[in-house]
Amino acid sequence: MDIVDRWLLPDGIEDILPEEARKLELMRRKLLDQFDSWGYEYVIPPMVEFLDSLLTGTGHDLDLKTFKVTDLVSGRMMGIRADMTPQVARMDAHSLNRPGPVRLCYSGTALHSQADNMLASRTPIKVGAELFGDTGPGGDLEIVSLMIESLRAVQVEAINIELGDVSIFRYLIELTDLDQRSQDVLFGLVQRKAMAELATVLSDLELEPGLASMLVALPGLCGDESVLEKSRQMFTDHPQILARLDNLIWITQALRERFADIEFYYDLSELRGYNYHTGIVFAAYVGKSGAAVAKGGRYDHVGEVFGRARGATGFDIQLNQLAREVGVMPIAPMRVLATPNEGATEASRWQFIRSLREQGYTVVESGELPGSFDFELVFQDTEWQLRPVDPS
Repeated sequence: MDIVDRWLLPDGIEDILPEEARKLELMRRKLLDQFDSWGYEYVIPPMVEFLDSLLTGTGHDLDLKTFKVTDLVSGRMMGIRADMTPQVARMDAHSLNRPGPVRLCYSGTALHSQADNMLASRTPIKVGAELFGDTGPGGDLEIVSLMIESLRAVQVEAINIELGDVSIFRYLIELTDLDQRSQDVLFGLVQRKAMAELATVLSDLELEPGLASMLVALPGLCGDESVLEKSRQMFTDHPQILARLDNLIWITQALRERFADIEFYYDLSELRGYNYHTGIVFAAYVGKSGAAVAKGGRYDHVGEVFGRARGATGFDIQLNQLAREVGVMPIAPMRVLATPNEGATEASRWQFIRSLREQGYTVVESGELPGSFDFELVFQDTEWQLRPVDPS
C-alpha cells in the first residue's frame, strides 16, 4: 500500500481537528444544557443494535443508509445507527415505559452508508430532543420553540422556519385508492414538485377530476402565511384537511407571540420522513446554503412496534452543518506556560497551577513560549506571578 493511501479517508468521512472540535463540543454542551433546562433527560443510545429493532418504526426510511454487520456472538445482523430517533423511541416504549409525558434528549455521531448530498458528512454529529406521550398541538409548539431557543443558545440569530404537514398528502392519497406502486410514483412527483409530470400521470390514472386537481395543486402550496388561507379555500369540502390547516395556523400564531423576529415559510408538499411522520413537519434554516440545520416532526404511534403506541414529536440538530453555517467561535481561555523556576518548590508551583486551572486558564507545564502562550508563570520576589508574553 502506498504511504499516501494510509492517511486517506473515505468520501464523506472527515477528521475534526482541534479548533473545530472545540467549537462543536461547546455547542453540544450548550444545547444539552438548554434541553436540561426544559426538563429533557439525557440518554445515550448504543452505537449498534440488532437490525430488526433499528430499522423498525421510524428507522424504516434509514435502510439504505444503514451499515449492516454480522454479530459474531449471536450470528444475527446488526446495524450501525444512521439516526438516533428510532433508538430513543424504543427506550421510551420499552426500556423506560413510564406513564405520562416523557422528555428525552441525546447526542452522538451517526454513520451513513451514503451521504445525503455531495457536501454532506457521512458521520453527522447530532443533538436532539423527543417528547413522548403528548398528542396535542401543545407538544408540537413546545418542540418547535425548543428548537428555536436551542439555536439561539449557540448564538444563531437569523432563523427561518419551514412548516408543513404530511397528513394532508396522506389523506389525499388514501382517497385515490391506488396500489402502492402508483402511490409511490405520486409521492416522488409531489416531493420533487414536478407539477407537469404529475398532471400527466394523474390523467393516465383517470382519477376523479376534483381529487386530481387537488393533488396537482399541492406542490404549489408553498410560500408565506397566505398559503394557509389559500389552502383553506381549496380544501373547504374536506374537514380533515381543514383541521390540519387550523393546527398549523394555531401553532404559527403561538410561535409569533413567542418569537416576533422569526420568518416562517410553509410547504404543504414537504414529505420529509413521510413513511413515519404523521402530522406536522418542520425545519430550521440559517445562512445561505439552503440546507436545514435542524428538522423534525410528529410521528405518533411509532412505539407500537415496541409494544407501546403513543404520541411522539421531536427534532434533531446536525452540529457539523450548523458549525459551517454560523460563525460561532468560542473565546479560547488564556494559555499559561508553567515550567519549573529556580528558587521555588515544586509543591508551590503545583498549587499555583491548580489555582490557575480552577480560574479557567489553560496551563501547560512544558513547551516553548513564542506564539503559543499568553502568559508565563514566573517565581519573582518570593511569589508566583503571571508575566505577559510578547507575541513577537
